[in-house]
Amino acid sequence: MKNLTSKIMLLSGLLMLAFIFILCKASMTKTIVAKAVIESKSESTVKGTVVFTEKNGVVNMVADISGAAPGTHAIHIHDKGDCSAADGSSAAGHWNPTKENHGKWGSAPCHRGDIGNIEVGADGKGKITMTTDLWCVGCNDLNKDITGKAIIIHAKADDFTTQPTGNAGARLGCGVIVRQAQ
Repeated sequence: MKNLTSKIMLLSGLLMLAFIFILCKASMTKTIVAKAVIESKSESTVKGTVVFTEKNGVVNMVADISGAAPGTHAIHIHDKGDCSAADGSSAAGHWNPTKENHGKWGSAPCHRGDIGNIEVGADGKGKITMTTDLWCVGCNDLNKDITGKAIIIHAKADDFTTQPTGNAGARLGCGVIVRQAQ
């Protein structure tokens, strides 16, 4: 009888561990979303949305804008989640927690906020996507967490060289990156 009781307790313990493992595994694959709603700045008509979706430690970004002049416009993450200034200057400079020089994403060195350029068509609309494991949504890692930062759409293309901004010109649109309720 004692042997049977031991086997039942062991089996119960293993089942409990399996259940805990399944719960932990499910929480690791949770999708976390943040969104920035781009509002016009510097008397422009630029607006749009930027959605960040994190799953399994990888963030996918999709930016859709409208109301921009046709051509190439820089898009960056800026350090402060503050779009209150009429010219977007309240968002401060590029988000650069690792203190790198400005550059092109994927080619060292670059700021964590150096997304690149978005192409805008004759209809005033543009879209850019990117995926990275160098960002996170709400993880509280100062070198990775994009929440509470701002997205800026600039008047000109990023030249990927000029320090510290890429000579991207005026700030035409600004949106604060906010984690969405789940």
